Order: sequence, then structure tokens, then C-alpha cells
Amino acid sequence: MNARPILVRLGRLGLRLLRGAAFIYLALLILLLLLENTLLYPAPRFPHPSGDWDAAYLHKEEVEFASADGTTLHGWLVEHQQPRAVLMHCHGNGDCLGFLGPYLKDLRDRHQLTVFTFDYRGYGKSGGSPSEAGILADGDAAQKWLAQRTGCQPRDIVLMGRSLGGCVCVDLAARNGARGLILQNTTTSMPDAAANIYWFMPVHRLMSNRYDSLSKIANYKGPLLQSHGTADELIPYFLGQKLFAAAPCQPKQFFTIQGGGHNDEEPREYDVALEAFLAALK
Repeated sequence: MNARPILVRLGRLGLRLLRGAAFIYLALLILLLLLENTLLYPAPRFPHPSGDWDAAYLHKEEVEFASADGTTLHGWLVEHQQPRAVLMHCHGNGDCLGFLGPYLKDLRDRHQLTVFTFDYRGYGKSGGSPSEAGILADGDAAQKWLAQRTGCQPRDIVLMGRSLGGCVCVDLAARNGARGLILQNTTTSMPDAAANIYWFMPVHRLMSNRYDSLSKIANYKGPLLQSHGTADELIPYFLGQKLFAAAPCQPKQFFTIQGGGHNDEEPREYDVALEAFLAALK
């Protein structure tokens, strides 16, 4: 029996399968590129049904201010009568002000802080659409607004950021300075984090949103408290360790949350570490 016709048919079938697989891969790649901003910024908008947009127990001041390009941003100023520090909080990519009331109250009351937080463009009641350049500009505008409002310099403000917000805070601390930097589940860069999920895609080459915290943190020399969960499913623990190792600042402390996922609350032991960090700030 002549095996050649069979081999030819198998070769043609294999070629068709390879072409089909390549077409599917290319289509998926194009789809992910088109959906990059949608996937990265799931931006809850007002009035999100899960949010408490009143939060009357905070006795907050509703704030509107403008980013550099004129985009109107919305924030909450939660003041302590005798604050030992002014802290600006930058939330993660899936959060908004309506979700943060209890956390802000705890920061103010437990740690004796005046706290300011805001929604990036495209989030909550803020105008515009999210992008890396826009969100970093929003953070800069927020830090400068808060400094003017509280009568201090931007470098006198403690910066606290979770996940995406941590990348915003690294950028601000590197550019404007900070009294202290607090990072929670923060990545070295967005492509590094995306590669953990889309390992089969060339995300390092193709992603337009970079948030290169690994390079930027070299320009911050102040105190650092960084925490990360060992079971973080979105930003692997080793990326947090890598970012911390790249930070030349002193003093610095890395707080490991054993078994902690990306969106899990910090344990009570973290509050102790945070309190000690704040108490030591000059």
C-alpha cells in the first residue's frame, strides 16, 4: 500500500489546522487590543446600585476640581479635627467612592488622619474616560488640590494606593514627593500583571497602558510601607516583592498577608503595622 497519498492528506489537514489556529489567535489578539481599556478600567459609575453615595456618617465634604485638561473630577474630603497627617487615597481599578465609606471612616478614626479620595476620570461622578495619561494627570491634580486645601506642600501628603491606585501613588511620589508611601497589592507594571493572566499573548509589546512603577519607584526616597497577599490571583506576590526590592527608599517595610487574595481585606495585624508606620513619620 502506497502511504504517500495518506501523508499528503494528513499534511494538508495539518496545514489547514495551523491556519485555523493562527486565525483564531490573531482574532483573539485583536479583540484583546480593542478591549484593553474596557478590561483594565471596569469603572463603576454613579449611581452604582452597590455604592453608598450619601455616606452621611462620614460628615464628608463633597469636592469638585479639574484635572490638567479641564476634566471635572469628584472627591470626598473626610477631615479629622486634630489630624496627625493628611493622607490621599487612590483606589483600585474596580472601585469608586461609593464603595469606600467604611474604609475611609476607619482610616480617619482609627489612625487620626484627614483623608481625601477621588474618582479617576470615567469613574463615579467624575467626567471623561479613563486612560493612563489621564488617570496620572488626575492623581497629580488631586494631590495639588489637597495640598492647597490643607495648606501644605504636595510632598507633605501621605499617599496610599491599592492595586492600580498604587501605581498612581508611585508616579506621584516619584514626581512630587510624599511624606510617606503606602502600597497595597501593587504591580511592577500593567504588562507584568497582564502577563500573569494572558500568558499566551505578547502583552509586554502590545499593551498601551504601562504604569511602569518598577522604573519610577527608583525616584522616591521617602518612607515606604508595602503589603501584598501570597494568594493574589491578579497581581502575583512575586511582583510585589520585585517592586519592593527596587525601591531605594528608607525606611521601608514589606508586610506579607499569608493567603490573602487581591481584593481581601487586610488582617488586624496590618492595622498595627500601618499605625506604627504613621507614628514614625516625620
